[in-house]
Formats: sequence, structure tokens, C-alpha cells
Amino acid sequence: MRVTGERGGRRSTVAGAARRAQIVAAAIEVIAEVGYSQASFVRIAERAGVSSTRLISYHFEGKDELITQVLGEVYRVMGEFMAERVRGAGSAGEALEAYVRGLVEFIGSHRAEMRALMEIFLNFRGEGGYGPVMDLGVLRHVEEILRWGQRNGEFREFDVRVMAVVVQRSLDGLPFLLEAEPERDLGGYADELVTTFRLATGSAR
Repeated sequence: MRVTGERGGRRSTVAGAARRAQIVAAAIEVIAEVGYSQASFVRIAERAGVSSTRLISYHFEGKDELITQVLGEVYRVMGEFMAERVRGAGSAGEALEAYVRGLVEFIGSHRAEMRALMEIFLNFRGEGGYGPVMDLGVLRHVEEILRWGQRNGEFREFDVRVMAVVVQRSLDGLPFLLEAEPERDLGGYADELVTTFRLATGSAR
């Protein structure tokens, strides 16, 4: 018997969202383990515990849409994590330190997600133009912190875009370093970056 009406529709929507989330989580694990090119719908379906690849095709129009959802999910989790770390900073220097330490912590504690992102950025060419080219949107939060510090005289004058790129690239490179040195001391890595950018920005902290 088909369930109809608002209550049934809501149940169906919730169930569908749960299934999509399950498939996205499985895709992240598979891409991290076997790489982007080997992450077939068959492997993802097996990891997700669904009976057929048709269920993936039912929820996603194709691999491009699934990969886009994977990126969106990783960035959603990362954004929530980082917002919690940076929230409440009383100065630009504190905010920059919290950003650096927070992202190092996230990368260290979400290695499968980071490995999946590396695979996607190196191999995926979807409509969104993903790939090794830097998305300037990711620099926005760092640039806001740097401009804050310059406005209140906490930071010296410098090219905000250049400094933001240096900060972000030093963090973007960490997942690659961890592939070569999985036991790298992340606390020490964060300490070095914090000291480096404190000196580079002219922060008095």
C-alpha cells in the first residue's frame, strides 16, 4: 500500500535524505581507500550496504553530482568545526592562531576526508571546475581576519591576498605531508605556523 499525505511525504523525504547521507559517507571512505578513479558505484554501493547501484542512481544523477555532494559534506563539517574554534576570538591575532590550530586539528582528526579531498581535487573535473586550481572563495575567511588586524593596527601593512594564500597553502599542504609522514607531530606543526605568521603579520602577540 502506498503511503500518501503530508506525514508520509515527510517520512519519505527524511528517509531519502538519510539514504543520500549514507551513500555520501560511503563514497568518502571508498575514495579515501582506493582513489577517485577506482571509486565505482559498485564499490560505493557495497560500502553503503545498499542492494544495487540503481539506488545510487536514484538519489544522484551521476558520479559528478555524487562527488559534488561529497565536497559539500566535507566542507560543511569542516566549516562547523572551524566556526567553533574561531568563535569568541578577541583579536585578529587570536583569530588567526585559532584558524591555524583549528584547521591543523581538523586535518589530523579527519584523515579519510582529507585523503578523499586530495583525490577529488587532483582528478575530478566537474561542472564546478574543481581541480588543482585554487578556489579563491576559500581565502575569504583568512582575508577577513587579516583585514581586521590591519584596521585595528594589530598587523602591519601587507598584501592581504598574498598573505592569505601563504597561510592557506601552508595548511592545504598538510594532508600531503601526512601521507608521507603519518606520525608527524601536529602540535609542533601548528606551533611553527603560528610563530611564522605572528612574525610575518607583525602581530605583537
